[in-house]
Amino acid sequence: MAEVLGFPPSFVFGAATAAYQIEGHTKADGRGECIWDRFATIPGAIEEGVSGEGACDHYARWEQDIALMQAL
Repeated sequence: MAEVLGFPPSFVFGAATAAYQIEGHTKADGRGECIWDRFATIPGAIEEGVSGEGACDHYARWEQDIALMQAL
C-alpha cells in the first residue's frame, strides 16, 4: 500500500492525538483542570466559545477507538 502512495517500503506510518482534543468528559473521575480547560473559558479566546468538554468522546468510546486503530 505504501508503495502505491509513493512512499518507500521502509516508510512507517504513525498517528498522534492530543488529550484535550479527543477525550471529552473534562470533569469525570477526578480529572483535574488543564490549562486548555481554563483557556477555553476566557471570553474571545476560542472562536464561537466552544470547549473540549465533548471533544470526540474517546473517554466513553475508547473500545471502539481502539478497534478502529487496530483496523488501520
